[in-house]
Formats: sequence, C-alpha cells, structure tokens
Amino acid sequence: MLNLQRFALSLTKNQARADDLVQDTMLKAWRGRASFTVGTNLGAWLFTIMRNNFYSSCRKHSQEVNAGDDDHANDLAVLPEQGCRLDLQDVYLAMAKLPIEMREALSLVTIENKTYEDAAALMKCQVGTVKSRVWRARERLTRILGYGGGDVGVDYVTRSAMGMAGPSLR
Repeated sequence: MLNLQRFALSLTKNQARADDLVQDTMLKAWRGRASFTVGTNLGAWLFTIMRNNFYSSCRKHSQEVNAGDDDHANDLAVLPEQGCRLDLQDVYLAMAKLPIEMREALSLVTIENKTYEDAAALMKCQVGTVKSRVWRARERLTRILGYGGGDVGVDYVTRSAMGMAGPSLR
C-alpha cells in the first residue's frame, strides 16, 4: 500500500490527488477482482490499474483548469492594463504641478534618457543644478503621489521618474 501511495504521489505531485488516486485504484481493483489471476503479481496488477486510471483521468480532464491548489489558473489570467495607465496618468498630472525647471530637468533625465551633462548643456546650467532639480522633483512627486515606502507603479516611466530603477538612472 505504501508503494502505491508513493507511485501515486510521483504521478500527481499533489498529496490530496495522490490519496484520491490510491482510493480509485483500490476501488477499481475490488470491482475487477474477478479478472485477477491468482498466482500472478498483485502489486504489478495494482500499479497497472493506477497508471491506467491516472492517464485516463488526465485525458478526461485535459481541457479543464483546476482553480484550487494549482497556480495554473493564475498563469492563464491576463492582468488589466488600466492600472498602469492610471498610475502613469497620475504621474503626468503630478509632473504638471512641478515648477518648470524641475519638470524640465526630470523629463530630460528620466524620460528622454539624457545624461546629467547633456541635460545641463540643454538647460544652460551646471551639472550640479540639474542633479539638484531632478532630486527635488522626485521628492516632490513622491509627496504629491503619496508614495511613502517606495510603492510605485510597475511601468518603466513611473519607476524611472520616481528614481526607483531602470537603465536611465545616472
């Protein structure tokens, strides 16, 4: 019996399903006991019933999605895009509230992917001034958007504008 449970677990990869498979196997064996030839290998007969039962069940349920313990149903889900779009819209509205110098510096560095040096040349000011404006703009955006613990949207522009991650950060 222990070997049947191990075999069932190796097939199903789930303890509850393995227990059900063992029960189904024993039930089918009991119902088909007349077909068992005395003197042959009982274990091999039970393993064959289990394997056939398992594969029949797999074929029967191949089109179903189990939303229980398996994460397969979650893998099939498509998350809506509007959350990211709303986050991005919030960032654009918040950026509109920034002073023009901060908004320009932040846009050049985080959205246009300019280096601080290139942004300074375009803005006709010192590199340190651009760095200061970008830092203050990020701080102000953080307050406006209410992000206290680094909990920002998942889109690249939002993360970049908030200074969280991305290749454009210098």
